[in-house]
Amino acid sequence: MNRSGLPALAGLLAVVSGAAVAELVAALLGRPQAGTVVAVGAVLVDAAPTPVKELAVATLGTADKPVLLGGIAVVLAVLAAGLGVVAFRDRVAGLAGVAVLGLVGVAAAVTRPAAELVDALPSLVGALAIAGALLVLLRRLPAAAIERKRLWVHSTHRKPLSVHVDRASAAAAEGSGDRRTGHPGPDDLAAPPDEAAGGAVDRRAFLGAAALVAAGAAATGGVAALLGRSATSTRVRESVRLPAPTEPAPPLPAGVEPGFVTANPDFYRVDTALIVPRVDLDSWRLTIDGMVGSPAELSFAELLDRPLVERVVTLNCVSNEVGGPYIGTARWLGVPLAPLLREAGVRPGADQLLARSVDGMTIGTPMAAVFDGREPLLCVGMNGEPLPPEHGFPVRMLTPGLYGYVGACKWLGELKATTFADVDAYWVERGWAPQGTVKTASRIDTPAPFASLTPGPVPIAGVAWAQGRGIRAVELRVDDGAWQQATLLPVPSVDTWVQWRYPWPATPGSHTLSVRATDGTGAVQPEQRVDPFPDGATGWHTITVSVG
Repeated sequence: MNRSGLPALAGLLAVVSGAAVAELVAALLGRPQAGTVVAVGAVLVDAAPTPVKELAVATLGTADKPVLLGGIAVVLAVLAAGLGVVAFRDRVAGLAGVAVLGLVGVAAAVTRPAAELVDALPSLVGALAIAGALLVLLRRLPAAAIERKRLWVHSTHRKPLSVHVDRASAAAAEGSGDRRTGHPGPDDLAAPPDEAAGGAVDRRAFLGAAALVAAGAAATGGVAALLGRSATSTRVRESVRLPAPTEPAPPLPAGVEPGFVTANPDFYRVDTALIVPRVDLDSWRLTIDGMVGSPAELSFAELLDRPLVERVVTLNCVSNEVGGPYIGTARWLGVPLAPLLREAGVRPGADQLLARSVDGMTIGTPMAAVFDGREPLLCVGMNGEPLPPEHGFPVRMLTPGLYGYVGACKWLGELKATTFADVDAYWVERGWAPQGTVKTASRIDTPAPFASLTPGPVPIAGVAWAQGRGIRAVELRVDDGAWQQATLLPVPSVDTWVQWRYPWPATPGSHTLSVRATDGTGAVQPEQRVDPFPDGATGWHTITVSVG
């Protein structure tokens, strides 16, 4: 490596080792969200404008979080390289830069909604590790050696002096430099001063130290990852045994085709959590407070002691574009929410139920949606097993007919009766509508867009949904022809999507297929395309196929 790049490498290795140490401390504290990179990433997520969030979800999907963390790593690497160069030239300035990095991490960690004072510790210890590693590495790169090289390079390029030297003197000077003129001889040109034996030792010493720092960082990071995996909710979840529901969901009606219920691994995930919150079931409590007559606190065991019901419900994200994938149907097991709130005694005037996640995320649900006859649940199970960690273990809220951002708080920790006038939940603060009723929509699942088909009978199929209202009809149009009625398959309730089918006699050529739905109230899905912000997308799903 060119010697000018060694200080940059020192900075990079020092910052990597410091980040690994910070992650290890966070894991040991049981506060993985306090790791420097994750804490800074969470702040960036919150600070990002709504259009940026929507663009990330639309273009990256579930990869948005890894891409964000990767971007932070790239920026951090650039800063680390610069820090190494600065510290090589000026130790005080370099250490000041390390302090700034540490303070940024501390500020990010302690300003998170669910932060505790101890969350400052990972970034502080990480900064100390950066400083120590940086000083160890730079000590192997003495500044005098670099300065000698700079002077040598300058001397080999300066203009020769106008002097006269006889042949004998020139021959005597050859190999060691002309001492009268100060010009370098051939041997001097072959090897600059800092690449003599002493300089080579410096390089080997640096590379040896760098290898040790890199190995230490890798080992530290590995231990941190191992601790994180061993203590995650996944392992705790495996010990949970859910009681049988007092009201099991009936079997799906005859005629429903495979895929009606979405498997847990295939269920969409859209949230702001860069890492899945870790929950200790022994200390977890659900608090019910705010504008209630009898505040309550329930442990997980106490929640499971209540009557559990099983319901098949479709859930979708408000960020879903027309024809998008952020929707799924599952068999949910949970505690009915309305009886709990009646026991707590919600006071008149409370029109919002503010749900708070264990990581501080807030979601505001209209109180009317809790008591209007639908059945909101505090879910503990999904498709016959405890909630997967990424879907809210140990408890999440689910409100049929509402988009997730207003009715489906994951990793639930608190329910607070309040008012929309007093509190704006997380997404409402960012301009999204406070109500969030699911809009009537439909989607073509097969054939795929731009598919090449054979002339003759072609099955066209998809799903439509209007949770709480149900779907009365689905129609398909080919090119600019008349709307044709599709066949609706049976559904278990109005709270799920409906599968639809249409046999199309395909003719050669390029064709445009469009679908629209009519909900249970008679309202027809609007044609006009509207973006998801601020309360959900509308428009007909349209695809193009070729037949030949």
